[in-house]
Amino acid sequence: MASAQFSSPRSSVATATMAVPGNSGGVRGGCSYGRAIIFPRKYHDAGLRVRNVATRLPETEVLPETELSPEKGVGCGGKLAAWTSIRQERWEGEPVVQGEIPLWLNGTYLRNGPGMWNIGDYDFRHLFDGYATLVGLHFHDGRLAAGHRQIQSDAYKAAIKNKKLCYREFSEAPKPENFLSYVGELASLLSGASLTDNANTGVVKLGDGRVVCLTETIKGSIVIDPETLETKGKFEYSDSLGGLIHSAHPIVTETEFWTLLPDLVKPGYLVVRMEPGSNERKVVGRVNCRGGPAPGWVHSFPVTEHYVVVPEMPLRYCAQNLLRAEPTPLYKFEWHPLSKAFMHVMCKASGKIVASVEVPLYVTFHFINAYEEQDKDGRVTAIIADCCEHNANTTILDKLRLQNLRSFSGEDVLPDARVGRFTIPLDGSPYGTLDEALDPDEHGRGMDMCSINPANLGKPYRYAYACGANRPCNFPNTLTKLDLMEKKAKTWFEEGAVPSEPFFVARPGATEEDDGVVISMISDKNGEGYALLLDGRTFEEIARGKFPYGLPYGLHGCWVPKK
Repeated sequence: MASAQFSSPRSSVATATMAVPGNSGGVRGGCSYGRAIIFPRKYHDAGLRVRNVATRLPETEVLPETELSPEKGVGCGGKLAAWTSIRQERWEGEPVVQGEIPLWLNGTYLRNGPGMWNIGDYDFRHLFDGYATLVGLHFHDGRLAAGHRQIQSDAYKAAIKNKKLCYREFSEAPKPENFLSYVGELASLLSGASLTDNANTGVVKLGDGRVVCLTETIKGSIVIDPETLETKGKFEYSDSLGGLIHSAHPIVTETEFWTLLPDLVKPGYLVVRMEPGSNERKVVGRVNCRGGPAPGWVHSFPVTEHYVVVPEMPLRYCAQNLLRAEPTPLYKFEWHPLSKAFMHVMCKASGKIVASVEVPLYVTFHFINAYEEQDKDGRVTAIIADCCEHNANTTILDKLRLQNLRSFSGEDVLPDARVGRFTIPLDGSPYGTLDEALDPDEHGRGMDMCSINPANLGKPYRYAYACGANRPCNFPNTLTKLDLMEKKAKTWFEEGAVPSEPFFVARPGATEEDDGVVISMISDKNGEGYALLLDGRTFEEIARGKFPYGLPYGLHGCWVPKK
């Protein structure tokens, strides 16, 4: 591989104890449990930024623990915890820090994702099924406090109360007791009543400061408190647009909120905008699908300064699969290669479609960024849109079954991925192109979970941060800094570890695009976990903070600056 690698040294960390009501200090799975988190003085004396205090934990409801076989990666007794349900509903304390946290880093990094994949003895099938666990890293003057809480969705609360699945998740559906209940379940699905509100995908800070956790169902929009991680209630849209689903990744800035509403009845997409401080979505325009029986899946989409890019992927929503009680290999979708693939471009100001081009077949969960390409006279001639593209291979969805993730045998089974670069001409041409933005071997032919400097959103950019691969592997296992100008990559890798999305936070006042830190949460091979800080320029480790136990894998995050 042509990329530079920085292997992280293993650090000595203090033993942490975790409060569990009714437990006076036993040991489970190799982790100590007690009444407080205590950091020994030797770590304070070593010059590390750690308070030598005992942090009392709030009274918590302990989730029922499920006995998992070793191949499921349970606990911290020598097995990966990334794919294991969270140990308890909430925790807060001060991680043991090794290294120096920059003094300018003041604010909260929030990470959302599935964290509970079982109800009693029943195990969920897929990574995307898990009930949402919100993790917070609170940085202030070189110190770190942290915590996690379960998001109190109706789906989660009903499952805990009834000890069974009560709403439809990504690959799971409640088991009907008889034919009449099956008919009732179908009616509830068509109305949206049985769809989950389990907001386990992303978290965004709106322009007015509210923080919302999201998933692909519109009802799964939940407001949280970024300081306490407490669930505050549903984000209720005040318009009459209706619909059941939207993109899980809206485009959110201090002044804009854009999202797409797929229309499953008359295949197409509504492009909608919401003002800061408002709950009302307003339709800017509509894109009608050019192929297939249904709109393509739009987990994410990109924008430029003046345009919204609407992808129409041949991996399309499927009403029949939505109605099934048991999942198909593509779950709620169907692959329609004969329907072709398209990219549409809409003007933000007018809602008019300025380009609609056929492109090579593609599969992507996540777009990275897009920008406008200009000629020497400053006229926009094309839109460039980058994404994490899986070589038009839909098997990545089934590779994310928990059984597959928990049973890595050393065989290289992760499907190849790349930075796919679309060029969408604005001269009326019917075709666009899809190329590789850099050699996929630079990042191990693995590519997903990306972030950029938000100052470059919708503008030309040079750097992106993502998860790549050090093969053999069954899941992205490196953190990668992509230099799209030099077409090179730098990689952080630790044997046996699973990193989550690398999130870039710019240094206040920075003038260079990569001047900042990259934050990720790591599940290591011994079942432990820590928050990792990398220098955005050198991509070398500058600090890590150890959690008292390994946390489940998470998906996406956001940064909430300190007021």
